Formats: sequence, structure tokens, C-alpha cells
Amino acid sequence: MKNLTIKHLRYFTALARHGHFGRAAEVCAISQPALSLQIKELETITGVPLIERGARQTHLTPLGEEFAARAQSILQAMDELGDLARAASGDISGRLRLGVIPTVTPYLLPRLVKTLSARYPALDLQPRETVTRKLLDDLLAGSLDAAIVALPTSEPSLHEEVLFDEDFVLVRPATDANRPVPSADMLREMRLLLLEEGHCFRDQALSFCSIDKMRARDLMEASSLATLVQMVSAGIGVTLIPEMALEVETRGAKVTVSRLAPPQPTRRIGMVWRRSNPLGRQLTQIATLVREVWSQSERPQH
Repeated sequence: MKNLTIKHLRYFTALARHGHFGRAAEVCAISQPALSLQIKELETITGVPLIERGARQTHLTPLGEEFAARAQSILQAMDELGDLARAASGDISGRLRLGVIPTVTPYLLPRLVKTLSARYPALDLQPRETVTRKLLDDLLAGSLDAAIVALPTSEPSLHEEVLFDEDFVLVRPATDANRPVPSADMLREMRLLLLEEGHCFRDQALSFCSIDKMRARDLMEASSLATLVQMVSAGIGVTLIPEMALEVETRGAKVTVSRLAPPQPTRRIGMVWRRSNPLGRQLTQIATLVREVWSQSERPQH
């Protein structure tokens, strides 16, 4: 198509992904009127409508859906051409779009950013925090280079690099300090506080306690580990949190922390990227650095 540019494709795929002109414009770092103008120009070039404009949200037409998928493939292929050149040089430099799940970000990312900046000053790290499913979707779509998530992902097109395993610990109100540590069976009968749906850590906690998802709807939820711990501190219930969150989230809270009897609940954290990514060797080196950062962190004993 004459006059079709990469800019048109990038703006359109951003709109397709976010379904909202304002959010897409923000991601593209342009004004909303400018984005709207580019989309209208694209529709003029194609000669057919690609989106349905609503009062609050936009929807792709059937042709728009197919156009967006093809456009994303083109953009991903172009990015990988650039990555081929970077891979050939062997350097760890340039842009790295790294996704991280919320139950890892606050506890690992600050140390990782500091270490990466010192080790690879030419690396432009662009971190993004969101839940696992969204990270995997963005990774498969080519809008992320790699992600740190709980394994396994069950995505055959992704390479999984194991980083480390960590235990879950039980957080109870301080008044429970001298009480016996409950078993998984006992936890099912207690007021268990969980992260809201969408967090993989929620599913892992439910699995350990053998609580089905229908019954889980009746449990109390929070949007972050910090809120869960504060709810426990207020005497509302008990919760499970990953070991790495202990130092940050229990500081100053009126809670007691216990390790559960074997077999202890654990999770495996890994770094994943597309098998087709030419930067696989460099990403493997970065994964090694993540392991190093984790191994050097101080983890309290309970």
C-alpha cells in the first residue's frame, strides 16, 4: 500500500492493544488528536474502516483484527532484525523491555536495576510490572523482550530459564506468636487472605491449601502483598507471602511469621523469552546476573 509507514503500524497496534485513544497516545508519547489523525490517515490508505469508535472505547472491525495481527508480526520482525545486529556484536546494550510480576518487582527489581546499570552501562532497561497473563501476552506479541514470572508458563514458544526457588511463609497476627503453626488442612478452616484474581501467587496459595476456585470467591482479597500484611496486622485473618517480601512488608507490622511444616509451599521463579529472539545468548547472561543478585540478598530466617 502506497504511503503506508512503520509509524502507522506502531500507532495502530498500540490502539488495538489498549482499545482507547488516550491510553494508546500516552504509550506512543504523542497527543490524542495526533494519534487520531494518524489512524484516520491509515484508514484512508487502506480504504476500509479498521476500528469502531465508541464514546469510551474503540473496537476493531473484523478486518482491523486481522490487520493488527499482521502489523504486529511485521513490527516484531523489524525489531528482531535490529536484535540480530546486537546479537552479532555480543554486547549487552540498547533497549531491554523487561516485564516483572508484582509479587517480585518491589523486592528484586531495585537491586537488579542497580547491578545491571553498573555491569552494563550501555543497557537501556525498560521495566514493566503487571500480572503474568498480561506479561506473556505482551511477550508473545513482541512488545516485551523478556519477563520474570513464576514457572512453568506452559507456552511452547517461550524459552524458560530457571532463576531460583523460594518458600512461602505464613503471616499471622502478633497475638498468635505462641500458637502452634497450622497445617495446610487447618488453613482451609481459617480466614485466609489472598491476592485478587489474576495473580499467579493467589493460585499457588489456593493449590497448597487445596481450596477450589469456587470456594475461593468467598475469601477476602487484596491487590498487593503490602495490603495483605496490614490486614493481618489488624487481626482480620492470616496470609501466605513469598519469602522475598518478608523484609519489606513485615517491617513494623504487628505480625508473627512462621515457616510451615514440610512439604513447604514453594514457587519457582524464572526468566522467559521468545525462542525466536536473536538475543537469547545475552538474555541468558542477564538471567545469570539475576541469580547472582538473588543469591547475594539477605533473607531472614524464621
